[in-house]
Amino acid sequence: MSERVVPEGSRQRRRPTKRGAVLSEQLIVETALRLVAQHGAEALSVRRLGAALGADPSALYRYFRNTDALLLAIADELIGKAQDGWTATGDWRSDLRSMGLRIHACYLSHPQAAVLGAYRTTGRLHETRAVERILGILRTAGFPDALAVRIYHAFVDQALAFAAQDAAALSLPPAAREKDAAVWHAVYGKLPADTHPHIAATFPLLAADMRDSGYPFALDLMLSAVEALRTRAGGGS
Repeated sequence: MSERVVPEGSRQRRRPTKRGAVLSEQLIVETALRLVAQHGAEALSVRRLGAALGADPSALYRYFRNTDALLLAIADELIGKAQDGWTATGDWRSDLRSMGLRIHACYLSHPQAAVLGAYRTTGRLHETRAVERILGILRTAGFPDALAVRIYHAFVDQALAFAAQDAAALSLPPAAREKDAAVWHAVYGKLPADTHPHIAATFPLLAADMRDSGYPFALDLMLSAVEALRTRAGGGS
């Protein structure tokens, strides 16, 4: 997409596309998510989106100024999907844990899109709602504002970093994923104890643990540290 500004009042199209659907921002984003899942980043083009939607490619400019604007909408959609059905329990640790695990799981269910957008700041509806919710969890639990902000920052960065890393691994071709997984047995499993005593001693545990994401345990470690900070700040246990 090239840079082009379309007046706000001209962005709505009511005439159905060739596929019988009425073009909308949501339909474009959902179609883009599907295409990215199938074909990767190259799917984010006017030509491919127009063909998939059954619409003239120029019609997309009514909704998105360029591909970066569309990418931000896709990134925000993932944030929204992660929050679908989430409700606060009032237990700050449980609420943060469930939110973090939802973010991670949602990004892994859309690995190609996650690789493209996990590091972006969208400023859109779903992102601002998530920021408000997470800060609300912390402030309601009694964390001082300065500490709540720092915890929010660390919490989100941790979730998105693990999501991006794990999504990138899932985005590899199957043969590459299998080759990477085989390294643990082909290389680490054969290292001698006289040169690598700690790897040799822990190898069965190491190989088993490396099959899964380290995020759930890292999240629990962070939450335990946050709980200690809360106690130190006088917020109770």
